[in-house]
Amino acid sequence: MSIDIYAADEQHDHEIDLERWVDLARGSLTDEGVRGIAEVSLIFADEPTIADLNQQFMGHEGPTDVLSFPIDDEPEPTGRVPDAGGSGPGEPPLAEIPQLIGDVVICPAVAARNAVEHEVPFDDEVALLVVHGVLHLLGWDHVIDEEAERMEARERELLTRHYRASST
Repeated sequence: MSIDIYAADEQHDHEIDLERWVDLARGSLTDEGVRGIAEVSLIFADEPTIADLNQQFMGHEGPTDVLSFPIDDEPEPTGRVPDAGGSGPGEPPLAEIPQLIGDVVICPAVAARNAVEHEVPFDDEVALLVVHGVLHLLGWDHVIDEEAERMEARERELLTRHYRASST
């Protein structure tokens, strides 16, 4: 089993421990039943970048804390029909096509403001956003109250299992 998480810190507002957040995302994906070869991107972006994404994809103005972009469709097999092997003779088929799950984009600057508002440490807020974003990739939602309660309960379970607050 291999869950590859491609992480990038594309902002300069807050120091980000990419390895810590990758581990949290991977633990959450595993607990949610992701198996086999899978890929997720975890990107920490600045406010202008996330504001642009929020406007373009959600139709909302201004920066937000987290956006998730699930990849809904499984990749189509390539190669010849009927064997869906390689692109030509003598080329073996792929053992397994990676499951492209999607991208999570987090804005640490907005997370920092949320942390102050909620009176929690910055890292606790980022941890919540990582788990929240991952659950959205996997189809969880919070549009109606009942869904929100289930999602919040699952977030707490995953955070309890995979996140340890830093001692600083």
